[in-house]
Amino acid sequence: MLAVLIPLVLLMSGLSAGVLLGTQLGGFPLLAALPTDRYVHAHAFFATRYDPFMPICFVGTVVGDIALAVLAPEAAASGFYIVGAVLALATVTISLVKNVPTNKWVQTLDPENLPEGPDYEGKRADWGRWNRNRSYLAVAALVANCAALAALAVLI
Repeated sequence: MLAVLIPLVLLMSGLSAGVLLGTQLGGFPLLAALPTDRYVHAHAFFATRYDPFMPICFVGTVVGDIALAVLAPEAAASGFYIVGAVLALATVTISLVKNVPTNKWVQTLDPENLPEGPDYEGKRADWGRWNRNRSYLAVAALVANCAALAALAVLI
Protein backbone atom coordinates (compact mmCIF):
# COMPACT_ATOMS: atom_id res chain seq x y z
CA MET A 1 0.00 0.00 0.00
CA LEU A 2 2.75 2.48 0.93
CA ALA A 3 4.62 1.66 -2.30
CA VAL A 4 1.65 2.99 -4.28
CA LEU A 5 0.42 5.76 -1.99
CA ILE A 6 3.75 7.52 -1.38
CA PRO A 7 4.61 8.16 -5.06
CA LEU A 8 0.99 9.06 -5.83
CA VAL A 9 0.90 11.68 -3.07
CA LEU A 10 4.29 13.07 -4.12
CA LEU A 11 3.06 13.28 -7.71
CA MET A 12 -0.18 15.09 -6.80
CA SER A 13 1.56 17.40 -4.35
CA GLY A 14 4.34 18.14 -6.84
CA LEU A 15 1.94 18.84 -9.69
CA SER A 16 -0.14 21.14 -7.47
CA ALA A 17 2.88 23.07 -6.26
CA GLY A 18 4.34 23.22 -9.76
CA VAL A 19 1.20 24.64 -11.35
CA LEU A 20 0.79 27.28 -8.64
CA LEU A 21 4.48 28.17 -8.78
CA GLY A 22 4.10 28.53 -12.55
CA THR A 23 1.29 31.02 -12.01
CA GLN A 24 3.59 33.03 -9.76
CA LEU A 25 6.49 33.00 -12.20
CA GLY A 26 4.57 33.70 -15.39
CA GLY A 27 0.79 33.66 -15.24
CA PHE A 28 0.11 36.35 -12.69
CA PRO A 29 2.85 38.74 -13.86
CA LEU A 30 1.30 38.54 -17.33
CA LEU A 31 -2.22 39.12 -16.00
CA ALA A 32 -1.09 41.97 -13.74
CA ALA A 33 0.51 43.77 -16.70
CA LEU A 34 -2.59 43.67 -18.91
CA PRO A 35 -5.08 46.54 -19.21
CA THR A 36 -8.42 45.83 -17.51
CA ASP A 37 -10.35 44.66 -20.57
CA ARG A 38 -7.55 42.32 -21.67
CA TYR A 39 -7.09 41.14 -18.06
CA VAL A 40 -10.76 40.16 -17.80
CA HIS A 41 -10.55 38.17 -21.03
CA ALA A 42 -7.25 36.45 -20.16
CA HIS A 43 -8.22 35.70 -16.55
CA ALA A 44 -11.52 34.15 -17.62
CA PHE A 45 -9.59 32.00 -20.10
CA PHE A 46 -6.98 30.80 -17.58
CA ALA A 47 -9.40 30.30 -14.69
CA THR A 48 -11.15 27.36 -16.37
CA ARG A 49 -8.06 25.55 -17.65
CA TYR A 50 -7.11 23.81 -14.43
CA ASP A 51 -10.47 22.26 -13.49
CA PRO A 52 -10.87 19.48 -12.45
CA PHE A 53 -7.11 18.79 -12.51
CA MET A 54 -6.05 21.02 -9.61
CA PRO A 55 -8.92 20.16 -7.23
CA ILE A 56 -8.25 16.44 -7.79
CA CYS A 57 -4.54 16.91 -7.07
CA PHE A 58 -5.14 18.97 -3.93
CA VAL A 59 -7.88 16.78 -2.47
CA GLY A 60 -5.82 13.71 -3.38
CA THR A 61 -2.85 15.21 -1.53
CA VAL A 62 -4.93 15.92 1.60
CA VAL A 63 -6.55 12.46 1.65
CA GLY A 64 -3.28 10.72 0.77
CA ASP A 65 -1.33 12.60 3.44
CA ILE A 66 -3.91 11.68 6.08
CA ALA A 67 -3.77 8.02 5.04
CA LEU A 68 0.02 8.06 5.07
CA ALA A 69 0.08 9.73 8.49
CA VAL A 70 -1.88 6.75 9.79
CA LEU A 71 0.02 4.07 7.84
CA ALA A 72 3.59 5.35 8.13
CA PRO A 73 5.79 3.07 10.25
CA GLU A 74 7.89 6.03 11.43
CA ALA A 75 6.59 8.73 13.81
CA ALA A 76 8.60 11.50 12.15
CA ALA A 77 7.14 10.59 8.75
CA SER A 78 3.63 10.62 10.23
CA GLY A 79 4.26 14.09 11.60
CA PHE A 80 5.46 15.38 8.25
CA TYR A 81 2.43 13.85 6.51
CA ILE A 82 0.13 15.59 8.98
CA VAL A 83 1.89 18.90 8.26
CA GLY A 84 1.56 18.23 4.52
CA ALA A 85 -2.16 17.53 4.90
CA VAL A 86 -2.73 20.72 6.90
CA LEU A 87 -0.80 22.84 4.39
CA ALA A 88 -2.60 21.30 1.41
CA LEU A 89 -5.95 21.78 3.17
CA ALA A 90 -5.08 25.44 3.82
CA THR A 91 -4.34 25.78 0.10
CA VAL A 92 -7.73 24.26 -0.77
CA THR A 93 -9.44 26.59 1.71
CA ILE A 94 -7.84 29.69 0.19
CA SER A 95 -8.78 28.46 -3.27
CA LEU A 96 -12.42 27.93 -2.34
CA VAL A 97 -12.88 31.03 -0.20
CA LYS A 98 -10.76 33.61 -2.02
CA ASN A 99 -9.69 32.61 -5.54
CA VAL A 100 -12.68 30.67 -6.89
CA PRO A 101 -15.21 33.47 -6.13
CA THR A 102 -13.01 35.97 -7.97
CA ASN A 103 -12.57 33.56 -10.88
CA LYS A 104 -16.35 33.13 -11.13
CA TRP A 105 -16.91 36.89 -10.92
CA VAL A 106 -14.41 37.58 -13.70
CA GLN A 107 -16.04 34.93 -15.90
CA THR A 108 -19.35 36.81 -15.69
CA LEU A 109 -17.84 40.02 -17.07
CA ASP A 110 -17.96 41.06 -20.71
CA PRO A 111 -14.55 42.57 -21.56
CA GLU A 112 -16.18 44.64 -24.30
CA ASN A 113 -18.84 46.07 -21.97
CA LEU A 114 -17.42 46.39 -18.46
CA PRO A 115 -19.82 47.75 -15.85
CA GLU A 116 -19.06 50.98 -14.04
CA GLY A 117 -17.71 50.94 -10.53
CA PRO A 118 -16.11 47.60 -9.68
CA ASP A 119 -12.64 47.85 -8.22
CA TYR A 120 -10.88 45.77 -10.88
CA GLU A 121 -7.39 46.72 -9.74
CA GLY A 122 -8.25 45.88 -6.13
CA LYS A 123 -9.73 42.51 -7.12
CA ARG A 124 -6.73 41.80 -9.35
CA ALA A 125 -4.33 42.58 -6.50
CA ASP A 126 -6.37 40.52 -4.02
CA TRP A 127 -6.45 37.53 -6.37
CA GLY A 128 -2.69 37.83 -6.86
CA ARG A 129 -2.00 38.06 -3.13
CA TRP A 130 -4.16 35.03 -2.31
CA ASN A 131 -2.67 33.10 -5.23
CA ARG A 132 0.82 33.87 -3.89
CA ASN A 133 -0.19 32.67 -0.42
CA ARG A 134 -1.64 29.42 -1.70
CA SER A 135 1.44 28.91 -3.88
CA TYR A 136 3.70 29.17 -0.84
CA LEU A 137 1.48 26.76 1.07
CA ALA A 138 1.45 24.24 -1.79
CA VAL A 139 5.24 24.32 -2.06
CA ALA A 140 5.52 23.93 1.72
CA ALA A 141 3.17 20.91 1.53
CA LEU A 142 5.45 19.38 -1.11
CA VAL A 143 8.49 20.00 1.11
CA ALA A 144 6.68 18.32 4.03
CA ASN A 145 5.89 15.32 1.83
CA CYS A 146 9.52 15.10 0.73
CA ALA A 147 10.65 15.33 4.37
CA ALA A 148 8.26 12.48 5.22
CA LEU A 149 9.82 10.36 2.50
CA ALA A 150 13.28 11.20 3.83
CA ALA A 151 12.15 10.12 7.30
CA LEU A 152 10.97 6.82 5.83
CA ALA A 153 14.22 6.37 3.90
CA VAL A 154 16.08 5.78 7.16
CA LEU A 155 14.11 2.53 7.45
CA ILE A 156 15.48 1.21 4.15
